[in-house]
Amino acid sequence: MSQDLTAPDIKIVEVGPRDGLQNEQAVTTAAKIQLVDNLARAGVGYIETGSFVSPKWVPQMADSSEVFAGIERHAGVTYAALTPNLKGFEAALAAGADEVAIFGAASEGFSQKNINCSIAESLERFAPVLEAASQANLKVRGYVSCVLGCPYDGEIAPEQVAWVAEKLYQMGCYEVSLGDTIGVGTPSKAQRMLEAVASKVPMEKLALHFHNTYGQALANIASCLPLGVRTIDSAVAGLGGCPYAKGASGNVASEDVIYMLHGMGFNTGIDLAKLIAAGQDICDALGQQPRSNVALAEIAKHTN
Repeated sequence: MSQDLTAPDIKIVEVGPRDGLQNEQAVTTAAKIQLVDNLARAGVGYIETGSFVSPKWVPQMADSSEVFAGIERHAGVTYAALTPNLKGFEAALAAGADEVAIFGAASEGFSQKNINCSIAESLERFAPVLEAASQANLKVRGYVSCVLGCPYDGEIAPEQVAWVAEKLYQMGCYEVSLGDTIGVGTPSKAQRMLEAVASKVPMEKLALHFHNTYGQALANIASCLPLGVRTIDSAVAGLGGCPYAKGASGNVASEDVIYMLHGMGFNTGIDLAKLIAAGQDICDALGQQPRSNVALAEIAKHTN
């Protein structure tokens, strides 16, 4: 499919190797390394490569140091890591992460259940990470979860999301990713939330991280593009799940997002065929089918 290279670029943040695989059954370190390398070869410019959290809580990410050590670094590609605390940041720094990310929540209930503290306390915990990152000259990305709904608190007011996002931005996060963690959002709600946040944080500093649990992610992304957002998080093959909606898919599939964006005339710099192949490889390692409609349609074309 031809692309209009004069159209605004869309930055794709590929979260499959981290946010995707941390919610899947464990795969080998070699398979993770191959996934990251395949994504880079497909033209993905930003890859969330691992997470430096307690292996007690996220055993799937226990080998993140080995993954960082094993990948083939491509010029122009950012290899990022999630770091919830100073210990995690130091491990990410030692592993050679190009950037780090911290994660908060727009919901008090989710914050308590997920990281055992209030939103205000979680922000205080991030301060040493941001200070250490500044000293190491590493950029920090911020995540806000549950921006369109929470499994404990229900509906989340857009103003609450805006408050948390503004705090992260003021603390030094160069970009704030807005996550519909349980995938319950709809287009009009997504627009209202983004407009509220953009009144506090510049639109060019915002990203969308929409899960597809209820099949709304592409519609939500498409509805927000006219507002000016130009960074989208997605996971190859739709990797990941949602522990609060059993049996449902999680992250929106990168293949579906890329197909839609290219069809709308946006340039992403990503080779869709190579991306589909990368997703098929990791799904083979997981023993499952891709959850991308685009990938399944393209794979079916070449299946006898």
